[in-house]
Amino acid sequence: MNSPAVHAQDLSLVFQTADTPVTALANVELTIARGEFVSFIGPSGCGKTTLMRVIADLEQPTSGRILVNGVSPDQARRQRAYGYIFQAAALYPWRNVLRNVMLPLEIIGLAPEQRRERARAQLALVGLEGFERKYPWQLSGGMQQRVSIARAMALQPELLLMDEPFGALDEITRDHLNEQLLRLWESTGKTVVFVTHSISEAVFLSNRIVVMSPRPGRIIEVIDNALPPGRRLDVRESAEFVAVAHRVREALRAGHSYD
Repeated sequence: MNSPAVHAQDLSLVFQTADTPVTALANVELTIARGEFVSFIGPSGCGKTTLMRVIADLEQPTSGRILVNGVSPDQARRQRAYGYIFQAAALYPWRNVLRNVMLPLEIIGLAPEQRRERARAQLALVGLEGFERKYPWQLSGGMQQRVSIARAMALQPELLLMDEPFGALDEITRDHLNEQLLRLWESTGKTVVFVTHSISEAVFLSNRIVVMSPRPGRIIEVIDNALPPGRRLDVRESAEFVAVAHRVREALRAGHSYD
């Protein structure tokens, strides 16, 4: 299959409110290749999450066209072609870690032994082997988010949609999870679409960065990031990292004076 993971053409979305329509997205043109790690960055209210929700078939565009893995978002959702990771881990407190990860596998009717085996494998991938019997309240915030990543990956989706998954965490935990996520992406080859407000996070994780303007949400610039694979946090001190971060910052500034 050679179709891109996401392909949007002239995509717009207008919310009808009580007083006046609100244009959340305007004329978005974007193609994301399979296996890419692409971050959406922009000020609050610029449409980053709205665009991700359109990809996930949680919002319907007013005009334009979008394909996800070569099919409509509705078909992609029905095919379970993506996993969605929210800002909060959203784990069930009465289920232990293993049973939280097994939940989507139960819903699709996978046999008990198969779902246990698959859930254990995903927990091992995110570094939580040995925590299967713990409950969410016994885990740190960062560990809870890793459980939510394992749960999203349990259905073996081709695409991971991540909406500021580390935004509420402290900087040290966030840095640690950024490194782990990068290793996970490199080892699995999944396509990742990631929403963030952090320039540093976007540059560290992504091979392309989509800079969006304030409402109405438009794509100001798509910035290629040629930092090498296998990078560690100390790459943030390099001249190459600083140069990409500067380009993102300048694009964000330009977006504020878009009109």
